[in-house]
Amino acid sequence: MDELLRSAKLAEVLNREGRAATSDAVRTVLDRIRTEINTGSLDATGVQLAVEGIPEAVERELRRGLGFSLQRVINATGVILHTNLGRAPIFPVALEHLREISSGYSNLEFDLERGERGRRDVHVQRLLDRLLGSHSYNKTGEAPNPPHAIVVNNCAAAVLLALNTLADGGEVVVSRGELVEIGGSFRVPEIMAKSGARLREVGTTNRTRISDYEDAITPNTRLLLRVHRSNFAMVGFTEQPSSEQLVELGRKRGIPVMEDLGNGLLVDLTAAGIQGEHGLHDCLAAGIDVVCVSGDKLLGGPQAGVIAGRKELIDRMRANPLFRALRPDKLTYAALEATLLAYVRQDYSAIPALRMIFTPAREIRRRAEAFLLLLQEAGIGAEIVEAESVIGGGTAPDKRLPTFALVVENSAGSAEELQTHLRKQSPPVIARVEHDRLLLDLRTVDPNEEAALVAVLRKAVQS
Repeated sequence: MDELLRSAKLAEVLNREGRAATSDAVRTVLDRIRTEINTGSLDATGVQLAVEGIPEAVERELRRGLGFSLQRVINATGVILHTNLGRAPIFPVALEHLREISSGYSNLEFDLERGERGRRDVHVQRLLDRLLGSHSYNKTGEAPNPPHAIVVNNCAAAVLLALNTLADGGEVVVSRGELVEIGGSFRVPEIMAKSGARLREVGTTNRTRISDYEDAITPNTRLLLRVHRSNFAMVGFTEQPSSEQLVELGRKRGIPVMEDLGNGLLVDLTAAGIQGEHGLHDCLAAGIDVVCVSGDKLLGGPQAGVIAGRKELIDRMRANPLFRALRPDKLTYAALEATLLAYVRQDYSAIPALRMIFTPAREIRRRAEAFLLLLQEAGIGAEIVEAESVIGGGTAPDKRLPTFALVVENSAGSAEELQTHLRKQSPPVIARVEHDRLLLDLRTVDPNEEAALVAVLRKAVQS
């Protein structure tokens, strides 16, 4: 140990990482070599090579132990809201606002005009009011009643808060066809149980009528709940009451109607070829009393949960002690405020998720052709094929976006082996494998990442 720490080969590492961290790395490497010798994994030649390679092994151990675990990756899967890869990317203006707010102090809970304590949710309240204010409950024939909104740390938290506030100790009527499980094995019945509400299932898996809801109502019914089938599609012999039918029933029986929408959609996706995906405005216009959505799905912002609806119900949730437990921090508010400002300005192209969705296939093909030339110059064989992108993130599960992908040749191994090599590069690249072919979909690759992608591919193919 002392000999290695005094050696010239580790002098630079010692200066950069310090004696304590370097000593720990050396100790780990030496212990590993001793174990391999004791178990017979290394012969005499192997021992010599292992000893000669100690400085490099120490460098790798330091990178592994002291490097960031959370790191940027290049998403070449074509899945726009890839849950495992962080869902919606944050756009530059939001990042700059986030950097400015996080690098010093801010007026997070300080009213600058009155010089006293304020509320943190005011920073997005004015924007949500402006974006949602024109969508009143006019379809039901009632007088305009502008919805209000609050923000918590994710959509699951929004559902939990709403259920606990509105239905603790009471029953919530839900269709059996909507008792979904989302990522991470979180299930609607389990969230409901934690909220203190009791589940009342109605209908069948594939068919639920408005009469099923009405027959299930008792004096203890507190809420009619609709859960958006965000991560699967149901086709064939199916039936589901419309939002308007649920609202009419709720009004008649004096019971609020809530929708766990999830997607956060605030724009019309028809121009991108996505039909039938209703969003937050549609729910509010139909008269739904409470709607819960995610901030990092089609809204295109940071992870957050937005609860919008009738003011008196939102006020009750704001007064619930759980609201404080589930509130977002200043970083979320900074990124969300910038994202909502882009919507107010109708600058939808600034939001990466929306820009990817609305990019036409012909533009993807143009980029693929230019990228193919870069690969060929780097000595990498590839071809362009027609493919499909998906929105992902539990959104529009049965919808596809036409695209063009590059199939990368790898004569030295299988597509899965090439994928493994790509994940080990810096930055890691996540592609997709279909029929033992590795596909790169540039729809989800930022143009500024293309040079790095070529360099990574060169290393991976040559490994």
